[in-house]
Amino acid sequence: MKILANDGIAQSGIDKLQSEGFDVITTKVAQEQLANFINEKNISALLVRSATEARQSLIDSCPSLKLIGRGGVGMDNIDVSYAKSKGIHIINTPAASSESVAELVFAHLFGGVRFLYDSNRNMPLEGDSKFKQLKKSYGGGSELRGKTLGVIGFGRIGQAVAKMALGLGMKVIFNDPIVENTILEIPFFDGQSVKFELSNSDFDAVLKSSDFISVHVPAQKSYVLGKKEFDKMKVGVGIINASRGGVIDEVALIDALESEKIAFAGLDVFESEPNPEIRILMHPKISLTPHIGAATKEAQDRIGLELADQIIKLLK
Repeated sequence: MKILANDGIAQSGIDKLQSEGFDVITTKVAQEQLANFINEKNISALLVRSATEARQSLIDSCPSLKLIGRGGVGMDNIDVSYAKSKGIHIINTPAASSESVAELVFAHLFGGVRFLYDSNRNMPLEGDSKFKQLKKSYGGGSELRGKTLGVIGFGRIGQAVAKMALGLGMKVIFNDPIVENTILEIPFFDGQSVKFELSNSDFDAVLKSSDFISVHVPAQKSYVLGKKEFDKMKVGVGIINASRGGVIDEVALIDALESEKIAFAGLDVFESEPNPEIRILMHPKISLTPHIGAATKEAQDRIGLELADQIIKLLK
């Protein structure tokens, strides 16, 4: 049985699948050639990440497909309901990348409060000639400890972010349409753990009370954060989006950064991805990464193994 991992899969996943008799193909096939390739090779399972789409037209064109898997959480690049209606198994890996995304959120937060996003641009250019001026410019940072982090969307990734914040000594409030009350357990290296009980807060309360806000929601039809929401926030708030492009109004974000309503933003995803707007890319108050939230070696190993386990269970 043949599996096409069109956006790649970790070697750990390949090894496990091959040990169970599956033939894993990692050739990167262009979207427009994908249906032909699947049919010519008689592919039974298609594995994608964010680059490859599995829409109705592809599903209709490929009768050999028995399973479509997403190496990650969001499945907005797959016509899930239609595929299921055709008897195709749909799988993803919702837990595998949570810690990696959460750590990236804090990379942006730590960089934001100490101006690293701008310092790393200017030090190579002027560090030798304007060292004292740069020291003065970047010397007014702040600490995360003791501040309030608002988390919008409290699924696995939102909860992983909350655990890191609590471990750092931050206060955490959250808003989620499903999760009401939850107990988060933070494990430590020596087997000890600490539990925190958190309750869902009103959306406006999160906006008004947070020193920093991190967004963790699936793809939306409209903005979650725009001008109206920014107006309700504290002056000097920091905003992080490592969920999906299009959940933050980037035009309104730039206006809020220019007016200093928002102190800084950290973006791993973008409205016009994979071609982010130049005004976003060039803005001195935005920390930027190219959609790498789940792109750690550890997360990719977990994703590969989790996909392999599900495929073996469903197709063997």
